[in-house]
Amino acid sequence: MARGPKGELISDRYRIEDRLGSGGMSSVFRATDTILERTVAVKILAEHLSDDERFVARFRREALAVAKLVHPNIVQVYDTGNDSGQYYIVMEYVKGKSGAQLLQSQGTLETDTAVDIGIQACAGLDYAHRHGIIHRDVKPGNLMVIGGPAGGGGDMTTKLADFGIARASEQSRITQVGSVVGTAAYLAPEQARGDEATPASDVYSLGVVLYQFLCGRLPYEGASLAELAVRQQSEQPLHPSSYSDDVPQSVGDAVLVALDSDPEHRFAAAGELADALRRGLGGVSPPQTGATRVMAGEDTGSTRHMPRTEATRRAPRRAAPRQRRPAPAPPPQGKGGRNIARSLAGLVAILLLAAVVAGAVVLATSSDSQQNSLEDVVRDNVNEQVDELRRVIDENTQQ
Repeated sequence: MARGPKGELISDRYRIEDRLGSGGMSSVFRATDTILERTVAVKILAEHLSDDERFVARFRREALAVAKLVHPNIVQVYDTGNDSGQYYIVMEYVKGKSGAQLLQSQGTLETDTAVDIGIQACAGLDYAHRHGIIHRDVKPGNLMVIGGPAGGGGDMTTKLADFGIARASEQSRITQVGSVVGTAAYLAPEQARGDEATPASDVYSLGVVLYQFLCGRLPYEGASLAELAVRQQSEQPLHPSSYSDDVPQSVGDAVLVALDSDPEHRFAAAGELADALRRGLGGVSPPQTGATRVMAGEDTGSTRHMPRTEATRRAPRRAAPRQRRPAPAPPPQGKGGRNIARSLAGLVAILLLAAVVAGAVVLATSSDSQQNSLEDVVRDNVNEQVDELRRVIDENTQQ
């Protein structure tokens, strides 16, 4: 079995040429399909995932489903297989740069470029959603850009990558301790809570990517999962135009609707976000009629497009009184206080469950000789998350 050395063959067909990149879950190589005589990209799963039978089963199902997606804004999956215990997928070779590489080299993108990338990504997502497939892992590294800021000449094309591994990796992602906070920054709040992902979840993730393209930073940042989760639930990001006068108010409004923590208030479909971005370039913001209807208690379709006013963008989402009364007995909580309490309680449950799941996965896949040391690591990680939660809760209840 070829594990990547140049010139080696995978399944007596795909000859490895160069390593294109690697991560905790896989390595990607440029290769030649010796039968069809074309250049392809081969993703070889990491050995620890190839040994996970449940992961492999999920991976194979998803790869077969994604292979049926044929769209100009999706990286095509050609083949999948197993060579001597190592699983791989063969994909369309894209000669360009990822969104992550563009951010690293340029910091931010021009508004027209960012919007064009977003509209094309929406087209790919909308097509996949209509075929029953949710990406679940939209982030700059999974957006491949050809032409435009990526160079190479010609019209710019954006392609979504890694559909095939997204669902299969959903349960394993939590064990990647080194990258979990960075990955969580792109997950919709409902995904972080463990709810089923929907098209609106992909819309949120793409909204984070667009915000980063326009502003050069994430809408929410935190040094830990606890801090990031609390900020997602209790704060709203600054309007993108706050970071650059070159970002039209109307484009920023569309991005902020995509970032609403409540999926019912986001764009329900990627195509809706694409339409809002197009209108935003023309100076038209999403309809503002939703604001008064929400205040009146109505829940209508127009509320999904409600842009946030400058005041609400800079204020916490829930107007909960945070001051403490000097009385010896705890003061009764109002509706806002109950909301914050419920959010924090939910975060405690989420993160403790995440730590337990991570520990179970790690321990279950380890040898007996590793058990004792790993148990110590898992216990320390749980304690660390609990201490961090206490710190964040104190900060949010003592103000």
